[in-house]
Amino acid sequence: MNNFISQNKSAFIKKKKRWKPKGRQLEKEIFAEIQSLFVGKTIARDELIEYLHLIQDKYGILYDKHLVALAEITNLPLAEIYEVATFYAHFNVVKNKDKIVPVNFIRVCESLTCELFGAKNILNELKNYEDKNIKIVPGPCMGRCQSAPTVCVGKNYIDNATSKSVIDAINLKKFKPVIPKYKKYDEYISSGGYVISQKIKDKEISNEEIVKILNDSGLSGKGGAGFPTGKKWQIVSQYKDQKYLAINGDEGEPGTFKDRYYLESEPHRFLEGVLIAAYFIKARKVYIYIRDEYPAAIEILRKEIIVLEKNDLIEKNYFIIRRGAGAYICGEESAMIESIEGKRGLPRNRPPYVAEVGLFGKPTLVNNIETIFWIRDIIEKGPDWFSSQGTRGRKGFHSYSVSGRVKNPGVKIAPAGTTVTELIDNHCGGMLEGHNFKGYLPGGASGGILPSTLNNIPLDYGVKELDDLGCFLGSAAIVILSDKDNIMDVGLNLLKFFEDESCGQCTPCRVGTEKTVKLMQNKKWNKKQLEDLSLVMADASICGLGQAATNPLKSIMKHFADDIQYE
Repeated sequence: MNNFISQNKSAFIKKKKRWKPKGRQLEKEIFAEIQSLFVGKTIARDELIEYLHLIQDKYGILYDKHLVALAEITNLPLAEIYEVATFYAHFNVVKNKDKIVPVNFIRVCESLTCELFGAKNILNELKNYEDKNIKIVPGPCMGRCQSAPTVCVGKNYIDNATSKSVIDAINLKKFKPVIPKYKKYDEYISSGGYVISQKIKDKEISNEEIVKILNDSGLSGKGGAGFPTGKKWQIVSQYKDQKYLAINGDEGEPGTFKDRYYLESEPHRFLEGVLIAAYFIKARKVYIYIRDEYPAAIEILRKEIIVLEKNDLIEKNYFIIRRGAGAYICGEESAMIESIEGKRGLPRNRPPYVAEVGLFGKPTLVNNIETIFWIRDIIEKGPDWFSSQGTRGRKGFHSYSVSGRVKNPGVKIAPAGTTVTELIDNHCGGMLEGHNFKGYLPGGASGGILPSTLNNIPLDYGVKELDDLGCFLGSAAIVILSDKDNIMDVGLNLLKFFEDESCGQCTPCRVGTEKTVKLMQNKKWNKKQLEDLSLVMADASICGLGQAATNPLKSIMKHFADDIQYE
C-alpha cells in the first residue's frame, strides 16, 4: 500500500485553485455597451435573431464577448446563443483573440446565373483588394438574377457588377441599401386601396364568400407548393384556438426574385392582402419573414407599416417583421417558424402540420408574398378575372423570374401554362446574341433541368408532363441555358448550393450532398454511385431540400447524356 501511495502521490496532491471560473467571462465594459442597445426594449426569447442583427448592425461582427453579454441580458445559455448565431451564414462570429477583424464583408453571388456571367472572375479579382477592414467572400443567391452578376457591399447590392464598380462603391463607402421608387400609401389609397379589407373587417363580405372566391379563382400557393389558397385558409380558420399569420418572404431558391419585385414596387397591395388574411383567420399577430438579402424591401415595409399604424388601420406591433439571416432552409415553412421563434431554422417532423401546430404551438396560416399580393385584386374583380388569365386550360397568372441567356431578363407576369419558348420570344426579347437555346431550369435549383427540345411544356403546378419528367415549377424561377454553358458545371454549381445550405439535421441530406459534390467534381462521373445517392436522399431526407437536391443531377443524366463523361 505504501509503495502504491508513493508511486501515485501526485494523484493526491491538491490541485491549485483557478483564479477565475471556467468559460468565457462577462466583461463589464462590453456588457454596458450591448445593454445600451436594448434601452426601452422588452426582452423576449423569440427575438434572439433580431438581437443578433442589432449587435452586428452596430459593430459589423459578433465577438465572443458580445455573445456573452447577450446571454447575460437575455438570461439564455451562451451555448444556445452561439448555436443560433453560427447556424446562419450572415452572422459573422469571431473569437476575441482575433485582434484585427474585417468589419465590412463583400459578398459575391455565386448562384448559377451569376456564375454564368462571370462571378468567379470578379471574386478572384476582388481577393486582391482585401485588407484589415475588408473581407471578400462568396455568397448564395441574392435574389437579383435579372442583373447578374451581383455583389453585395455591406447592404448595398451592385447590379451588373464589375470589379471596378464594386471597388468604387467600397472607396465611396456606399454600404447602405438603395431604396427604389415605389407606390406609397397616399397613392395606393387614391386607387381604391384598403377598401376591400375594410369591407371584410365590417363583415360586408363573409368568410364563406371569400373561400368561394378564392377556390373559384384557382389561386394556389406561389411559393412552390401550389396548395389551393382558399382550402388552406379554410383549414386554419376552423381552429378555435389562438391563431397566427406568418408570411414567407424567404425566397432563397436560386433564380427567384419575384417577391422582392412586388415588395419594392407596390408594398401596400401586399400589405392589404396580409390584412385580409389576418381578418379571415382572426390572427392574434402577423409575422412577416423577409430574407436578409432584401434590405431595401425590409426598410420599405418598416416605413409603410408605421404609416398603417398612424392611420389606425392596424394596432402598433400587430405586423411584426422578422429578418432572416442567410439560410435557404428557412424557405421551408416549419424551418421558417423555428427561425421566427428565434431558433435555428431546422425543419420539423410532420405531422403535426403548421396549420395545426405552428408558431408558438398555435394554428398558423403560412402564405407566400406573391400569393398574398393577388388577394385584393381577386376579391375586388371576382374569381373569373383571375381564373380566365391562364392558357392551355390553366388558371391565373404566374410571376416568372426569368434569368440567364436572354436579352431582357426580369419578372414576367404571364398566364399560367405559358411555355419557355413563349417566355423567351414574347417576354424576354429572344436569346442573347451568339447564344443558342440549349436547356432551362423550370423551377429554380431544385426543379430539375430540361433540354430545349422539351420547350412546349405548360409551366404551371400539377402539369403531368413536368411531373413525369421529375421536374416541377416551384417558385417559377426560369433560368435559360445556352450552347455556351457546360452542363456538368451547371449541375455542380447547383449541388454545391445544396451542400452549403443543408441544415445538417438529417444524415441523408448532410452526407449525401457532400458526397454527391465530391463525385461530381471528378472529370468523369460514376453513374451508379450518383444514382444510389440520389435514391437514398430522395427517400430518406426529412424535408424537401434533401429530397429534391439531386433533381438537377438526375435531369442532366437523363436529358444531357451526350454532355457527360462517365467512368
